[in-house]
Amino acid sequence: MAKNRKLGRTSSQRKAMLRNLATNLLYHGRIKTTDTRAKEVRKVAERLITLAVREMDNFTEVTKSFKVPQKDASGRRIKEEQDGKRVTVFDTVERTVRVDNPSRLSARRKMLSVLYPVTEVPADGRKKRALSKSVNMPEKLFNEIAPRYADRQGGYTRIIKLGKRKGDGAEEVYIELV
Repeated sequence: MAKNRKLGRTSSQRKAMLRNLATNLLYHGRIKTTDTRAKEVRKVAERLITLAVREMDNFTEVTKSFKVPQKDASGRRIKEEQDGKRVTVFDTVERTVRVDNPSRLSARRKMLSVLYPVTEVPADGRKKRALSKSVNMPEKLFNEIAPRYADRQGGYTRIIKLGKRKGDGAEEVYIELV
């Protein structure tokens, strides 16, 4: 018996479609798709959430010092003359940073191998490049999704049947995070 449904696609197309559906499910929390696709996406999404729950608190906090350039009131870097050259003046700042332990780093890399990069674009559509920001999906999994399911032993998604699609009669469903 086959390990997974073929969904009428080649293996590369199928893998890309499942990655896309899983990314959108975890980002939005709910997507509308066909019944067979939802059953396949459920496997992928639940594996990722299980990985995130297992490695949620597996990090150490370290204090590091960073060099930050000094800036004036208008936001430009302050420069001073040294040995005939104009050099930027830096301040040293101490910050507490989270450093992943090896197993959490491995989990993060596994998540990144499945999830596509997500970019949030402003709703008004103006200044798309300037105001759009990249979403760190593994961080979202570790910090937002995993704490919700920390005490749950699987079953992170639910499938709600909607009926048949008008065009081709395919069974449509909502798949959502519980």
